[in-house]
Amino acid sequence: MSLLSHFNLGQADNADSAIPAIPSGALLWLIGAFALLLAPQWDRLPWWLIGACAVLAVWRWLAQQGKFRLPGRWLKTGVMLVLVAVYVATVQGRFTVDTAASFFVLAVGLKWLETRTARDFYVLFFILVYLAAVNFLFQQNIVWALLTFAAIGCLLVGLQILNAPALPGNFRAGWRRLGLLLLKTLPIVVLLFVFFPRMAPLWSVPLVSGQARSGISDSMRPGDISNLAQSSERAFRVTFGGSNPDYRDRYWRGLILDYLDGETWRQRDEEPFRRLGRVVTDAGAGPLAENEYDVLMEPTDQRWAFTLENSVAASSNVFPAGEDLFRFDRPADSPIRYRMGLASAPVSNATELSPVQRNRYLQLPRSGNPRARALAEDMAAELEPAELVNELMRRFREQAYYYTLRPPTMPEDGVDALLFDNKRGFCAHYAGASTFLFRAAGIPARIVVGYQGGDPGAGGEYLIVRQYDAHAWVEVWLEGRGWVRVDPTAAIAPSRIESGLREAVEEEGSFLENDFTSLQRYQGFAALQWVGLQLDRINYQWQRWVVGYQGQSQLDLMSRLPGGMGLKELGYITAGIVGLALLIAGIVSGVSLKSGERRDGFGRAMESWRRICQQAGVPVRSGETPMVQAERLALARPAVAESARTFARAVNSHYYRQEPLSQGGEDLQRLKRLLKAIKRQLRHDGQRRSTGPDK
Repeated sequence: MSLLSHFNLGQADNADSAIPAIPSGALLWLIGAFALLLAPQWDRLPWWLIGACAVLAVWRWLAQQGKFRLPGRWLKTGVMLVLVAVYVATVQGRFTVDTAASFFVLAVGLKWLETRTARDFYVLFFILVYLAAVNFLFQQNIVWALLTFAAIGCLLVGLQILNAPALPGNFRAGWRRLGLLLLKTLPIVVLLFVFFPRMAPLWSVPLVSGQARSGISDSMRPGDISNLAQSSERAFRVTFGGSNPDYRDRYWRGLILDYLDGETWRQRDEEPFRRLGRVVTDAGAGPLAENEYDVLMEPTDQRWAFTLENSVAASSNVFPAGEDLFRFDRPADSPIRYRMGLASAPVSNATELSPVQRNRYLQLPRSGNPRARALAEDMAAELEPAELVNELMRRFREQAYYYTLRPPTMPEDGVDALLFDNKRGFCAHYAGASTFLFRAAGIPARIVVGYQGGDPGAGGEYLIVRQYDAHAWVEVWLEGRGWVRVDPTAAIAPSRIESGLREAVEEEGSFLENDFTSLQRYQGFAALQWVGLQLDRINYQWQRWVVGYQGQSQLDLMSRLPGGMGLKELGYITAGIVGLALLIAGIVSGVSLKSGERRDGFGRAMESWRRICQQAGVPVRSGETPMVQAERLALARPAVAESARTFARAVNSHYYRQEPLSQGGEDLQRLKRLLKAIKRQLRHDGQRRSTGPDK
């Protein structure tokens, strides 16, 4: 059924009629849950959609209070058409899981306009539960997960109020009941989570389509990475099986830019199209070997993986793409974990370049930057390629070149301006200028983009690489040696490569200067740093062992148990857990029912009533109400007709009127007296029948 069919556009216009009484408390909890479920999507949903949902929910609440009327058929149709038109204009023909989820949120918002009856409440309740599941497609960290669970709790509290308005309805009482239910089911949930076989999905679709994310891209203008350096968002975390490499050796390769288009460096060859495969976010099983490292990467919506030089794939979800680069089968639109190994010896790349490759890595625009071209020609006439590379690095070290996050605006011939005039720039400026000069001198060169560095997480268990660690460097082709890394930044600002960006720009004071909310900005406050690292550790373990608990991780855990386990054994254990849970639930329910009847005075009274009926020759049938039983008893034993009907009416009053009778009050005593009277009347009637009618 289409979501729009819930709008019931053909119903009669009853905007002026009174709104059926859904308890205000239940409606308020439902609205609160909706607000909590929208929070994890605040950075994904368009502003107008969040605003529209807020207005529609508030409209429904004001109608509940009698301050507004819910719209009739025509007004409701108009509101729907306007919002759908805005949605279509915003989407602009794109259809992905992302846009479909946005439309679903719009449909939920419109549903508030027709939430009139208890049935509508149930429909909206289950729709919001589904919306909670949708949240996990886009947000999987522990903070948003806890917020989503809190929203589900609000939904369940509202459901309590709707179905049992006589129960204590204060804040504590509702959450206390919910907590007790959670404690009863939590052990079974944990056991099923651990032992239920984890299988990969049979299909895969992209979650987003071109959605902007913080991170490197497949093109680079001189100022791009300096802008990225003002972000402290995580790029990825790395755990090493052995000791961490030295800071200066932490070059994380991502992609190669080899085509200069004006002032912009790009990839000459676009990523080849690949069919969408299964979602594989598992990094492999078993403890890390001494030469292995495990990467948990944040979503990038790109296919490239970040790895150290001379790495080999150690998990099946990443594959080599040539030029010491690695790729995934599909864009990383959710956190992805992969495992790499370090080759015991450097991989040789000294094979000869083909003519096509040489032309590719010597490409330059036909004109522009004449002074840089002249310098390159002069140096090439006097120096061998390796000597020319060293000479340029010496020039960077000895002359007044500066590394800065506040570079001046580059004119049209930006390489000339950087090398000869202002001499101020960031890594992308110097990498681009060096590659230009090397190519002009006849040396094949290319730009490598990735990250350099990484700071220890809590306890030094792993490294955290952030967006401000983004870096660009150069690789040149030298005969007999192959591709050789050349980093102009290491010559101009050695502290950037040895210690990180903070130390490199400490005197300038430009580190995260516009990001006042980042904890990394306040390095001098040890308590803040400690709190930030502990929160990151909690989220890291959540991602690894809860979100990332996939097939290989599960089999790895099971293999450590005595005897080892496979998928077949996991299936047997799961079936046993489900069967045991059902058995325990049945036993507990039976015991609770019996104990409840013993504790419940009305339950004991009803048990006495059933015995009286059976002794009087009126068997109690399943599903009969007390009044039906009383009528049958009156038909069989007319002497007790009036007392039996009075007892049945009192029972109905207890179970069905708005305020039940008191367990220990006058009403229960009255029931007991009625039962005694019925017993006495039946006894006298029996004696009269046995002796015959009075003479």
